Amino acid sequence: MRFAAAGLDHRHIFHMVGGLIEAGAQCVGFDPRTSDERVLSGFRERFPALAPRSTDELLDDPSVELIVCAGIPDERAALAIRAMRAGKDVMVDKPGVTTLAQLAEVEAVVVETGRIFSVCFSERFIVPATIIAGKLIADGAIGRVVQTIGLGPHRLNRAIRPEWFFDKARFGGILTDIASHQIDQFLHFTGSREAEIVASATGHFGVNDLPDFEDFGEILLRSPQAGGYIRVDWFTADGLPTWGDGRLTILGTEGTIELRKYVDIAGRAGTDHVFLVDKTGTRHIDASQEPLTYFRNLVADIGARTEMAMAQAHVFTVCRLALEAQAKAVGLQGKTPGSLVA
Repeated sequence: MRFAAAGLDHRHIFHMVGGLIEAGAQCVGFDPRTSDERVLSGFRERFPALAPRSTDELLDDPSVELIVCAGIPDERAALAIRAMRAGKDVMVDKPGVTTLAQLAEVEAVVVETGRIFSVCFSERFIVPATIIAGKLIADGAIGRVVQTIGLGPHRLNRAIRPEWFFDKARFGGILTDIASHQIDQFLHFTGSREAEIVASATGHFGVNDLPDFEDFGEILLRSPQAGGYIRVDWFTADGLPTWGDGRLTILGTEGTIELRKYVDIAGRAGTDHVFLVDKTGTRHIDASQEPLTYFRNLVADIGARTEMAMAQAHVFTVCRLALEAQAKAVGLQGKTPGSLVA
């Protein structure tokens, strides 16, 4: 399978391209245009053999089957639509869309073209711990899943962020952006095809010179199968040895699973810690060597027109719920941040 990269504005493009190459796909080029020269520099350093080509050239190349994109968030849908109408499947970084109007157009073009529109939810797809958790649940280790609590703290790293990062019209808001990860995990681990946003909120509590930047958000959601709570923020302290202490707690009728994805605070070294509590006791599982499946499954889907990596309906449900949560969000501390709904 041959693919190309266009939209080098976020560092997530590194693992998107790297994951596909590791899965056996061939990258035939990339568009070097970027809003952040540091991302381009990092890309060239990681993939020095790849040749720069324009997006138009990549879309016109009949051998290219997939376009991957981590562009400025509000530009991703337009590029995806162009690519699908050019006969390409698409994998974009989250958020795949930033408005409900974009979502409606992408859905319509998927129906029109029969192409795949996949969003790389990296907090599940490039985290081996989530694969182990899925296997434990499938084996009945904790009984029926009734709730998830997903925490997505991030370090702001303000000095290295491009201007669009702080412009809500460009990135869609904190719930549209970061919380899409936790919504994806809620649906996946509870086996829910649909859900409703019961309540949501956003707020600004941090630096004074960015009063409109949402640095905190939370969501309460519910499906016929389970309930969920999500908290996302930009408050990871500099003392943590990684960008965020991402955690997921999965409550079952016969036990619990907790994922400490990136760090076990003051404990075991490394990433991908899974803690299982069941009727026999407690157990720590080192999941760091578990093979990832998303990229190789997506490569297979492109060839066989299947949905092993992720159901297309799931992608759209995650996007819609994130946008609805953003639109419904009340402002904390008396601030009403507004929403993007068109």
